[in-house]
Amino acid sequence: MYTHILLPTDGSELSDTAVRDGLKFAKEIGARVTALHVTPPFHPTEMTPSVFTAHIQEHDAKTKESAQRALDAVTQAARAAGVPCATVHRVSLSPYEAIIALAAEAGCDLIFMASHGRRGVAALLLGSETNKVLTHSKIPVLVTR
Repeated sequence: MYTHILLPTDGSELSDTAVRDGLKFAKEIGARVTALHVTPPFHPTEMTPSVFTAHIQEHDAKTKESAQRALDAVTQAARAAGVPCATVHRVSLSPYEAIIALAAEAGCDLIFMASHGRRGVAALLLGSETNKVLTHSKIPVLVTR
């Protein structure tokens, strides 16, 4: 069966539900989990060195805080469930590629994720990261709602 499950999380309510379901599943089958939070890289809007430096530092601080908050929630839930858990924060323009890459690097044999994170026009324009993972992953993907 599965022994190492990747749990991507964006910290949203839907993602939190998927994490709870994934941890329950991992506990039932005796698997360990790795939680992943992907944040976008910094995109400069102004080119003056002082502004650029200030903006990149602010962006880095905010993304690290976001990742820490999301991953701490998974760590606490995993501890409460008695499931071994590692956490990873990646910076990428393409979350689905980061998910697939980490699953391969970490030796995960299942990706367990929420059905979607975006809604409305954003989902239509940007597409679903879950759909992209399903389309491109060679590792099995279990999608939950």
